[in-house]
Amino acid sequence: MIRDDFRSGKINLETTHKLLAKLNIRCNYIHLKCIFKQDNDRLKQGKITIEEFRSIYRIIAHREDVIEIFNTYSRSQKFLFEKNLVEFLTQEQYIYSMTKSFASEIIQKYEPIENVKQAHQMSLEGFTRYMSSSDCLLFNNECEKVYQDMTHPLSDYFISSSHNTYLISDQLVGPSDIWGYISALLKGCRCLEIDCWDGSQNEPVVYHGYTLTSKLLFKTVIQAIRKYAFITSDYPLVISLENHCSPSQQEVMADNLQFILGDALLSDMLDDFPDKLPSPEALKFKILVRNKKKGTLTETRERRHSDKHGQIQEFEEYEESDQEEEEDQVQESESLDVVRDNPEKGTRSRSLVRLPRFRKRRVKVALALSDLVIYTKAEKFRNFQHSRQYQQFNESNSIGESEARKLSKLAVSDFILHTSKFITRIYPKATRADSSNFNPQEFWNVGCQMVALNFQTPGLPMDLQIGKFLDNGNCGYILKPQFLRDSETKFNPNEALQNSNPLTLTIRLISGIQLPPSYSSNKADALVIIEIFGVLNDQVKQQTRVIKGNAFSPRWNETFTFIIQVPELAMIRFVVESQNILAGNEFLGQYTLPVLCMSKGYRRIPLFSKIGQSLEPASLFTYVWYVR
Repeated sequence: MIRDDFRSGKINLETTHKLLAKLNIRCNYIHLKCIFKQDNDRLKQGKITIEEFRSIYRIIAHREDVIEIFNTYSRSQKFLFEKNLVEFLTQEQYIYSMTKSFASEIIQKYEPIENVKQAHQMSLEGFTRYMSSSDCLLFNNECEKVYQDMTHPLSDYFISSSHNTYLISDQLVGPSDIWGYISALLKGCRCLEIDCWDGSQNEPVVYHGYTLTSKLLFKTVIQAIRKYAFITSDYPLVISLENHCSPSQQEVMADNLQFILGDALLSDMLDDFPDKLPSPEALKFKILVRNKKKGTLTETRERRHSDKHGQIQEFEEYEESDQEEEEDQVQESESLDVVRDNPEKGTRSRSLVRLPRFRKRRVKVALALSDLVIYTKAEKFRNFQHSRQYQQFNESNSIGESEARKLSKLAVSDFILHTSKFITRIYPKATRADSSNFNPQEFWNVGCQMVALNFQTPGLPMDLQIGKFLDNGNCGYILKPQFLRDSETKFNPNEALQNSNPLTLTIRLISGIQLPPSYSSNKADALVIIEIFGVLNDQVKQQTRVIKGNAFSPRWNETFTFIIQVPELAMIRFVVESQNILAGNEFLGQYTLPVLCMSKGYRRIPLFSKIGQSLEPASLFTYVWYVR
């Protein structure tokens, strides 16, 4: 097969790249270009011979770390026998339900030499292909499918949620775009936000009000949502309306929702759930509207087939007075100081901290739109005591990040009790005009279900968001740990846990594989940072030494140990950087996943760019072991 490509004698760089791909050898083009020029194109003609191609093949396929493992289990022979492979899979990869037939399947899948395959053996080349394959990724393939119990009420799940989904840039002058919704849905998002305003010709529009962001027709947004709603996930989708429309245009919205979404729209309570939240399983392939609502679910059902045209519901709502962000920060700092300096005053401050200034305002809602709200009624949050006394099972709250941060520090037990009963949505503060994000971990730690982020903004928060929801088949719903679902819980993420059952995690970072080159060269002064995110006592960062001038195959062979008190909430992030003492380190790639979704043994960690694109074949090679 190879000789056919060399009929004219020599091949160029592009043909070399294609030929390697044909042989299932993945290679970064910049790395290949450097190897091609430095080591093989001796005459500088831009072409190489078949022998020079074989040399390039060996350089790329040669993995010293894999050879060492192969030699250990082949007893330094040329081939692994089936029994040797079984021994490796059991002892190193922790695959306990091991059979010879499973080992045979691996040989059949990855061994390229036909006579070796027929002899039920594996060559070094076949073993290298197996170790570089998706079967040896760090992410446990059992977590790639929906495996959690999906019959709990909706409030028992973390739900992948987006903020101002229509924006694809900043919050003030950037464009609104349908792609914002499509992209979020394809990433597994299950709660989208739509800001609705009166438009011309009685057509509601979507944009960020009082800004220069562009406008979309509401019905166009709903059409896109209907098309892409259930491509990534079968589980319910919530459309959260930030509704600024007049009653007449709210009726247009209701007509659009019913006509475009059809049977997918949940417009009546389920018979089995008249007084409790249904489960994701019970709401499969359903779209729920989150908006203000007047009246009970029973009243909604009674007028289901009546003419609601022109009927308006008006009611009073408490609205929190605007406060400057600086004032919020000062109050938060003062409150924390009070708690530290005087526990008695601190107790009083906990009740005071949730007493912001409120004013009443009149709200008008078209009955036609109100009646489309079933299990996701938006209710203004006043304080935890008010919620305990008056909040209904189908009412959910939205709380700004600054207020939520205060509550998570000063009233954490009340916050966790609240989120164990009611769906709570956290959204970014208004001063994030650049569409930056907060760290979602602090709000997952207190059980907030809908932690809404600006999906268009890459960085650490979105890495955590995407990594967390890789779990459970990327369906957008993660069952919260028992201690965040139990109304009797004593869990406090801000304090050291009594009688905890910690997980001891050991990671040997062995090497890097074709790391993304720095500044269009094939070199980088590579280092890896391993960081744990979770409850306060679990947050820690460790890093490797720097390997100078080698992005192609750096070797660290360094071991790190982490004691994780609450692994159910812990995330682990691997970041590869190129050291630059003067300008600051250059980001090369990262990978983030839940700690409990890691496989044991020799594992490959794929790397992703800042904007979340795969950088294959760039990866890290590690050995992972943990015990609890």
